[in-house]
Amino acid sequence: MKFGKFSLAGTGLPLLLLAACGGDNGNTDQAAAAPPQLLASGIGIGIGTAARMTPAAAARFLGQASFGPTSAAIADVGARGADAWLSSEFAKPQTSHRAAYNTTLAKIAPGSKSGQDLFLETFWQQAAQGDDQLRQRVKFALSEIFVISLIDAGVGNMPRGVAGYYDMLGKHAFGNFRDLLQDVALHPMMGRYLSHLGNQRESGERLPDENFAREIMQLMSIGLYQLNQDGSPRTQNGTPIETYNHDDVAGLAKVFTGWSWAGPDASNNRFYGGAPDPERDWKPMQLYPRFHSTSEKHFLGVSVNGSGEAELKLALDTLFNHPNVGPFFGRQLIQRLVSSNPSPGYINRVAAAFANNGKGVRGDMKAVLRAVLLDPEARQNFALRAGKLREPVLRLANWMRAFEAHSASGRYQIPQQDDPLSGLGQTAMRSPSVFNFFRPSYTPPNTSIAAAGLVAPEMQITAEPSVTGYLNLMQDVVPNGVGYGRDVQAGYAAELKLAANPAALVDRVNLLLMNGAMTSALRGQILSAINSVPLPAATAGNAAAAAAAVARAQRNRVYLAVYLSMASPEYLVQK
Repeated sequence: MKFGKFSLAGTGLPLLLLAACGGDNGNTDQAAAAPPQLLASGIGIGIGTAARMTPAAAARFLGQASFGPTSAAIADVGARGADAWLSSEFAKPQTSHRAAYNTTLAKIAPGSKSGQDLFLETFWQQAAQGDDQLRQRVKFALSEIFVISLIDAGVGNMPRGVAGYYDMLGKHAFGNFRDLLQDVALHPMMGRYLSHLGNQRESGERLPDENFAREIMQLMSIGLYQLNQDGSPRTQNGTPIETYNHDDVAGLAKVFTGWSWAGPDASNNRFYGGAPDPERDWKPMQLYPRFHSTSEKHFLGVSVNGSGEAELKLALDTLFNHPNVGPFFGRQLIQRLVSSNPSPGYINRVAAAFANNGKGVRGDMKAVLRAVLLDPEARQNFALRAGKLREPVLRLANWMRAFEAHSASGRYQIPQQDDPLSGLGQTAMRSPSVFNFFRPSYTPPNTSIAAAGLVAPEMQITAEPSVTGYLNLMQDVVPNGVGYGRDVQAGYAAELKLAANPAALVDRVNLLLMNGAMTSALRGQILSAINSVPLPAATAGNAAAAAAAVARAQRNRVYLAVYLSMASPEYLVQK
């Protein structure tokens, strides 16, 4: 591997990638030997959230609550504390992806790259540069729970609608879960993806499409099995109790009949997609009474009968008030932001915040997010193995933010990165299925993770090809940038100033990427690699050539510090 003219071959720096994949890395520390009950509990040293925070504590918090820390953000959170930072983030307005999509589309020349690329540009621009970082991070988390995908042809040919869907998730990131559930159900992109847009009432041998009715229960609200408030399954004679059956799915499917494209009328032509309203790709679906089922509807023990709008309200209220929602949704939000294996107590506290925000309000997303991010289990310095594997999108966004990468075009022209060998193996809003890129309960087989009874969702898209692909990609991205024409590049201005002081350079990279938690062993290995790149001494010869040689060596030292850190399991596992 080479940066400029410097080769990594022979440096003797083991990357220990097997450890990040759940294998044995040869460590003999307490984490490796800890019993499963301690691994799951995340015992550590508590850190205050109301007062000032150390740079390391602030960086760790930002790793969970944003797309990654920057020097300025670390200083801000350190001075104000996590709780005050959350309050300020809740007050920030949202920036529209759909508006940005429209603006760029109006500016580009006919025939230029557009479509899905334009949505991805808005995603990366806001992930890297957005001031409302908490909203950015939460709506990405929500997009992995309330899944639609540009891979689906019906959705992929309407990327502006996907931008509108992503805006909708951002709108409700700090709102109420009940409103989020309704807008997800009525968004035309969800209707296209899970086929309830244009769903018709039963007639003859035709039955209502059950796809969305099943998934809104299984994946988006109550899950497959009844839960205690700590997330543990309720059982009967040792067997988990199912939350619903096929009759419930069939009953709910009738509720989602008669809903189709928005527009100024409810004509048959419009229901079937004719006379398209120019904004129909993002406006909520509307009811077409002629196509709505008028038969008896029952699900989850509730009779749901009335007008189409009234039935929708009662059905969504029933799901929203189900006791499973708090622990089911809360656990997934914890997994996306903080830890793959939250303790029962942690889930219980988040579920309690979902049930009551302290003022008698159920489903308050602000209260839920405070509970997730300020819980003692989230704010501990984990002395034992805990946290989560960083998914690929987060790694690239983290690099962009940490080292102030900017787009030469201003557009952040980064195309889809689906290919695990040549890209990240993951692209926002391009999940391969409604089950997201990975399932919440996934456990990599034949690993120490499985032996400990833990889960590691992100490991479902982690294997030899994707590990190799990530290393190859970042080997190129760190020095050269990413995107069409290397559109997004990091300048490393602050890091280059420290190139002559390897210890200070590694400490800075350690803070930005690993919350200051780099082990002394890894630090020593990276320092050895950096020190193997000599800085040329001044000579009496050609001053310009000498200066160029020094600049090349400085940049190679920075590239080594960044790349080797991002390639290490200590970085890949967010703690």
